[in-house]
Amino acid sequence: QVQLVESGGGLVQAGGSLRLSCAASGRTFSNYGMAWFRQAPGKEREFVSAIVGSGGSTSYADSVKGRFTISRDHAKNTVYLQMNSLKPEDTAVYYCAAHTAGWTTQSSGTYDYWGQGTQVTVSS
Repeated sequence: QVQLVESGGGLVQAGGSLRLSCAASGRTFSNYGMAWFRQAPGKEREFVSAIVGSGGSTSYADSVKGRFTISRDHAKNTVYLQMNSLKPEDTAVYYCAAHTAGWTTQSSGTYDYWGQGTQVTVSS
């Protein structure tokens, strides 16, 4: 089993940057596909970005392409989401998710483990 803990959220003005971190427990972290999802008030949970277990392939929602970057540090058992040029519509609770098979999808229902989320608020 795995525990995921997100951190790095906060309040930022439009155009600013934040880096989210997802620290994972477990010795098989390098095999996990990892993803970030977000959910704004009154909205459905939305795929943001994913990275395969090897770290060699990434994917992004169209809404964040060119602004967000996902990466992972196997030595630290941590996945990051660097968020630049933030917009008010990025405001949401951001969740880290893990798929133990190593591959990734954009469907939240396929992920095995979830963190508790970290709030990101972008003011206009």
